[in-house]
Amino acid sequence: MDVLSPLSFVKISHVRMQGLLLMVFVKYQHLPFIQILSTKSTPTGLYGYWGNKGGVNIFLKLYGYYVSIINCHLPPHMANNDQRLEHFDRILEMQNFKGHDVPNILDHDLILWFGDMNFRIEDFGLHFVRECIKNQCYSDLWEKDQLTIAKTHDPLLREFLEGPLHFPPTYKFDKNSNNYDTSEKKRKPAWTDRILWRLKRQLQARSFTPSLPAPSFTLSLKSYKSHMMYSISDHKPVTGTFDLELKPLLSVPLITMMAEGLWTMENEMLISYSSTPDFLSSPWDWIGLYKVGMRHINDYVSYVWVGDNQVSFGDNLKQVYMNICDIPENEDQYLLCYYSNNLHSVVGISKPFKGISWVKPKHGSEPGWDE
Repeated sequence: MDVLSPLSFVKISHVRMQGLLLMVFVKYQHLPFIQILSTKSTPTGLYGYWGNKGGVNIFLKLYGYYVSIINCHLPPHMANNDQRLEHFDRILEMQNFKGHDVPNILDHDLILWFGDMNFRIEDFGLHFVRECIKNQCYSDLWEKDQLTIAKTHDPLLREFLEGPLHFPPTYKFDKNSNNYDTSEKKRKPAWTDRILWRLKRQLQARSFTPSLPAPSFTLSLKSYKSHMMYSISDHKPVTGTFDLELKPLLSVPLITMMAEGLWTMENEMLISYSSTPDFLSSPWDWIGLYKVGMRHINDYVSYVWVGDNQVSFGDNLKQVYMNICDIPENEDQYLLCYYSNNLHSVVGISKPFKGISWVKPKHGSEPGWDE
């Protein structure tokens, strides 16, 4: 959050299961078009009772499209490949989302699946593997990568795409070094840490003809690499960068905040907003006042319950007041967010505006929000 918040990224959700952690950050201008539908943990260790192995998932709607993001940790060791594949299937089977009219995770528009999958390199000896790495002949090792082999036998696994492994195997290293395992076990290097994705619309596109429209939701991989400079673990981290192009199914926010209508009177700020006809409000909805560069949804300067502080409504224009007596006068940039309790998401956001500056009122005028 320290690094990302100055770049306008906000943490909108996270889920943790023992050592597995998954967090989602978005640029704040996308907030009204992202709905967190659920978070889920699926333990697969100790016959499904222990969370040292398994997966964590964040299921969301992005501009009307269904997206699932999964982080996993599968069983280790060369001989446990069948068990790894069983855990992969188990995690997939357990991602059922009741009450959201989505019968199966395979109906989602995008699945991003990554983590320590623990797949190893079969057959080749330790010396050959290390020589290939030393000479950067990574392609000589691909044919014996267990995940690559598994895809030739499993049609569903084959639907998950991956970028080329043009980087050194990311396991196992001596800690605080770039040396592969020098312990007595001398584990053979392997690409254990992977990033996969599956596009539902890409599968549909295979049967498209030139006369039909192109898919409106496409994902393209821009980079897939490891980062050797990090040495606090016996793994090296892996990152993937993608471009996502889509035609929004949702282009109008459920709530429109009107920052230009802000006025302060007697230490209170009056906020105006409107809603779409299909928006279902709740007495527990609230509006937060944030500094631009906020770290997460609860990182507000002040907030107000919409149901308690509504002062007028009509013609779909509603107004609420917020107490600002404890907010210091400054020139910082602020914005307002409307949080829906029913949808567990931000559904409206204002444009940024300049902070509080009390202006001495002219004759016949009131103090206002100086922009």
